[in-house]
Amino acid sequence: MLTAGVFALAGLIFFTSFNTAKGTNIRTDSSLLKLSDLIHERSRENGERDESNGALRAEIEALAERDNGSTKAEDDKLAALEKRAGTQKLRGEGLTVTLNDAPPDARAKLPGYPEPQPDYLVIHQQDLQAVVNALWQGGAQGIKVMDQRLISTSAVRCVGNTLILQGRVYSPPYKITAVGDPEKLKKAMTASPAIRNYMVYVNVYGLGWKVTDDGPVTLPGYSGTVDLHYAKPID
Repeated sequence: MLTAGVFALAGLIFFTSFNTAKGTNIRTDSSLLKLSDLIHERSRENGERDESNGALRAEIEALAERDNGSTKAEDDKLAALEKRAGTQKLRGEGLTVTLNDAPPDARAKLPGYPEPQPDYLVIHQQDLQAVVNALWQGGAQGIKVMDQRLISTSAVRCVGNTLILQGRVYSPPYKITAVGDPEKLKKAMTASPAIRNYMVYVNVYGLGWKVTDDGPVTLPGYSGTVDLHYAKPID
């Protein structure tokens, strides 16, 4: 009876699988959509929506400039606020910092240091944040990470070795561009304890670090939403 029951259960499973598959492969394989593919697709969609939002905002501003009934003093005040908010393009002397992962086969280059763990060889959130903080400290008038302008609500976050910034996903190398006095920006980065710690890993394990003077550059204005979303208590 036990043997008959096992065969009956196996037959039921086979029939259910056949009926579910309907001639297709129900195993998980490389042909199915992976989570990483879904993330990159959503990142691409967010990028397209940012561009569309930026174009619509430009149209609204053009219409508002025709005759909005405001005084010159009010217009000047609004322009100053937009500049500080990061929604307008910014041109000036630029400096770019590039961070990159170390080679996967990296070894300790200096005596007295342990052989690297995988965690030692990738860029972390605190590394990117250290550079951004130092550039602000050095008097940066505006900062761009990859192709996006940072504003007061921007959060530099990493998941694994990928950067998630304002709904979009990036992989190393990471480029951070700032507009300001290049010498003051470099001095601020040199004085940063977090960056000094990062430079140890650069010298020992080969993490990427490159600073370039760009000359005159133009940072894009932030084109994403500026509305804050927050939880509200239920009545």
